[in-house]
Amino acid sequence: MIINTGSRTDIPAFYSAWLINRVHAGFLMARNPYYPKLVSRYVLDPRSVDALVFCTKNPEPILKDIHELDAFRQFWYVTITPYGKDIEPNVPDKHRVIESFITLSKHIGHKRMVWRYDPVFVNQKYDIAYHIRAFETIASLLEGYTDRAVFSFIDLYEKTKRNFPEVREVSYDDQITLTKAFVQSCEKHHMILTGCLESKELARYGADMNGCMTKQIIEQAIGEELSVPKGTPARDGCSCLLGNDIGAYNTCAHFCKYCYANYDREIVIRNMKKHDPESPLLIGHIEADDTVKDVNQKSWINAQLKLDL
Repeated sequence: MIINTGSRTDIPAFYSAWLINRVHAGFLMARNPYYPKLVSRYVLDPRSVDALVFCTKNPEPILKDIHELDAFRQFWYVTITPYGKDIEPNVPDKHRVIESFITLSKHIGHKRMVWRYDPVFVNQKYDIAYHIRAFETIASLLEGYTDRAVFSFIDLYEKTKRNFPEVREVSYDDQITLTKAFVQSCEKHHMILTGCLESKELARYGADMNGCMTKQIIEQAIGEELSVPKGTPARDGCSCLLGNDIGAYNTCAHFCKYCYANYDREIVIRNMKKHDPESPLLIGHIEADDTVKDVNQKSWINAQLKLDL
């Protein structure tokens, strides 16, 4: 099975000590975001966890302890965008994030690293020309440290519209222009450009529009063939393996204006005060009326087949 850490929050950036403690303990717990009294218990054992998948805007805090994760197959998605503090107030300087990306790539291998350039939105400051220049610059700096870049255009969830009322969707003509330019940069710097839940029509301009965390992509990253049981897609039209997320919504302190995982800044602050690095839960502790269930964990690796890294 695969354990995901990044669909609901940024664990490496804000909760790395907790994760390392859980690795030492050999298990962790995660609340169901829709039924909070239901708690899943995961065993952190490389024999049943086929991959630990991370999504982060700042891997730096966990780098000092990264060797503690060496027993696990890891797959990292690191978001590096061109926005300033007006949009991403608590994300570190992008050059520092790039340095952390390179350090991590040298440790685990470039095939287990993905650069995310998302979400893409366009306004007077961050216009088409700005994105094309920024994407090319970042791609040039990451050349040799990843072979895949993921992009997506902003989705206007209700949370996003409330917290970022001035944002607008990217027109389809602008999507085409940007996709063409991004593909050109990726080809120049030996990367595959992959779309995240965007129009399949963009594939005609050279992008891989089949999904950004698919079975095939994870297999290529970890060098193993997986026999994944059938399940319900996390989102309509999405073929990515996004289940078994151990994070919690309303716990990310990057406070990006476009964020879909936070509802309200004050809720995030309150939740983060409940964080205990020694607890099996990311936020708070197990309560008397919680129902804790062990997750049925089985390896999906086909032991008879191994892919070439």
